[in-house]
Amino acid sequence: MTRKIALITGASRGLGKSAALHLAAQGVDIIGTYHSKADEAQAVVAQIEQLGGRAAMLQLDVSQSASFNEFVGSVGDLLKAVFAQDHFNFLVNNAGIGAHASFADTTEAQFDQLVAIHFKGPFFLTQKLLPLISDGGRIINISSGLARFSLPGYSAYASMKGAMEVLTRYQAKELGARGITVNIIAPGAIETDFSGGAVRDNAALNTMVASNTALGRAGLPDDIGGAISTLLADGSNWITGQRIEASGGMFL
Repeated sequence: MTRKIALITGASRGLGKSAALHLAAQGVDIIGTYHSKADEAQAVVAQIEQLGGRAAMLQLDVSQSASFNEFVGSVGDLLKAVFAQDHFNFLVNNAGIGAHASFADTTEAQFDQLVAIHFKGPFFLTQKLLPLISDGGRIINISSGLARFSLPGYSAYASMKGAMEVLTRYQAKELGARGITVNIIAPGAIETDFSGGAVRDNAALNTMVASNTALGRAGLPDDIGGAISTLLADGSNWITGQRIEASGGMFL
């Protein structure tokens, strides 16, 4: 049986790395992207190979949409050279950055960067990758609990995630004819190096999150990696156009 292949942006660390390892454990081969840290990316490749899977990493800056045509060409070449395939099955638009600024203090430069990375990037990268995604494939976008509840300092970031939630429904509608499902996962507060590692390293913030979460703790990368791999498992093929929050029950 031909092994399935997932393309995960931002797969060298954090949630993308966790998703890659969870999927590899399920027998899915991985094409990952990294922004600048090639050594971290290759370490993930080594971990996947230890699990008996195949993996490869490509450099990509999702804020630079002018580079997407070249990137898509590289993905096509990689599929043939490493995996002996013409298409891949799963796309996870995970790459992103954190941003914290009040509405009153958000600059146009900050806003434009967030648009480029969190909305324009996934919009056009997915569009250009469509010819390489198998019919019956799956796309997962990433939102945030902050698109449902409001905490001061995240107006621009959360707005981009709200845009991705709307886009997800349109993608599900328009790509359904090819049997492609599209869903969006909304993590709650997770202990990673995201936003300078605030949830992980700031004890007061971590305690606040835990006290407002039904399951009594902040999230861990594996909580989200596990949720992503579950949505890409065989039993989830009838789920599409949905926002699925994986927050442990934050601010219920």
